[in-house]
Amino acid sequence: MAITIIPVTAQQLVTKTDSTVTTKHEVTVKGKRIPYTATAGTQPVWDEDGKPVAGLFYTYYERTDVKDKANRPLVISFNGGPGSASVWMHIAYTGPRLLNIDDEGYPLQPYGIKENPHSILDVADIVYVNPVNTGLSRAVSTLSKEDVQKKFFGINADIKYLAGWINTFVGRKNRWASPKYLIGESYGTTRVSGLALELQNAHWMYLNGVILVSPTGLGIKRDGPVAAANMLPYYAATAWHHKVLKPGLQQKDLTAMLPEVEEFTINELIPAITRGWSLGDEKKKAIAAKMAHYSGLSEEVILQHNLNVPPAFFWKELLRKEGFTVGRLDSRYIGIDRQDIGLRPDYAPELTSWLHSFTPAINLYIKDHLKYKTDIKYNMFGPVRPWDNSDDNTGDNLRQAMAQNPNLHLMVQSGYYDGACDYFNAKYNMWQMDPGGKLKDRMSFKGYRSGHMMYLRSEDLATSNEDIRKFISDSLPKPGQPAQYTRKKAAGDTRPTNQTGS
Repeated sequence: MAITIIPVTAQQLVTKTDSTVTTKHEVTVKGKRIPYTATAGTQPVWDEDGKPVAGLFYTYYERTDVKDKANRPLVISFNGGPGSASVWMHIAYTGPRLLNIDDEGYPLQPYGIKENPHSILDVADIVYVNPVNTGLSRAVSTLSKEDVQKKFFGINADIKYLAGWINTFVGRKNRWASPKYLIGESYGTTRVSGLALELQNAHWMYLNGVILVSPTGLGIKRDGPVAAANMLPYYAATAWHHKVLKPGLQQKDLTAMLPEVEEFTINELIPAITRGWSLGDEKKKAIAAKMAHYSGLSEEVILQHNLNVPPAFFWKELLRKEGFTVGRLDSRYIGIDRQDIGLRPDYAPELTSWLHSFTPAINLYIKDHLKYKTDIKYNMFGPVRPWDNSDDNTGDNLRQAMAQNPNLHLMVQSGYYDGACDYFNAKYNMWQMDPGGKLKDRMSFKGYRSGHMMYLRSEDLATSNEDIRKFISDSLPKPGQPAQYTRKKAAGDTRPTNQTGS
């Protein structure tokens, strides 16, 4: 018997800070064949001395039959966490390829990738960016843990270095003339809201639009009674989906029922919780009865919580008698706990379902379709804790960016069944960002009958991408239209409108 011994020298897994692999593809969108290139690779994050301190993995899709890049929009896409890779919107929402799931978003085998007939690649080029420790992005090995923490893992550190990375990317790809858009999901909405102002103030890069998918609180305060009450519309939507409401409400369409719940929340529930014990037992019982009517919970458990029902308890309680829990990020999903008793579910049924379908798909896609070969682990969720959440002014930063830039528009997309970043608090964000209403004509809200990643439901995938197309079209200025504010003409003023402020 012959034995062959192959000597193996000591090796170290090193992140390339600067690398690219470009492949050519086609996809059919809205019945038209779209040719494009896909560039997968890493681009450096530079420090103050011009040295690379990290390599961020990205995938850039560029339509090849459009030569006029000055009028071709560029969409820069981030997911959230913090610590989450760009995988979710990349292969399930706006990109040219989709993972293999059923029409409601549940895993299917064999795992794989197919064309996305709803991709926005027909109207915009797209780059999906993975911050440090997400996807294949890593800091250089020479940085200490303390330096990595300080440079990358916090609200404002994250915004600062990513703005610099975007500046480099736009310069390398010759996209300074292009209309530019940021889209972020979940914590990615915190990220892109802060980036809108940072790009303007530190890099003199002005955007046409920001899209917030399932937005976070954006640093907008809503403590106490407001935080407690604002969850009720989401509870009502979830109860409606699971058909546990009384017939009078259940027979209404979801979007016909929710305004009634929203009005109750604002006009009655917030004032009632504010009153505390001074509300009195009789009025407290009447409010609890209405909450029970809208939420599908019993009046008894609502009174036991003094009208303030925690979301975790709601996920455990709503279907407790049937032996199920409901999902946090998407309450259409149901789970099974070890025991029915308890205050919160054992696990998140929606998240484990998503990881089941997304993880094999993105690893297959990067290596087999994009031809990017590496032994580095693709982090669906990477180690970024502790995360510095101090000085979160991102909602106000976005407002300031819009005030400074008359061309900047905002669209919010939310799923009605999202209990982590709920749709009613997304509306509340917009109301409180601009309480005077001076920017409201450049803000829009879109709701969908699904959860945190509303695009996993095939019907919402089509609708939400179409909403992005329209948003891009509507936010592009007409030829010759200046970026300026104009005053109303005074009586008898015959000067052109664009000179009334001079």
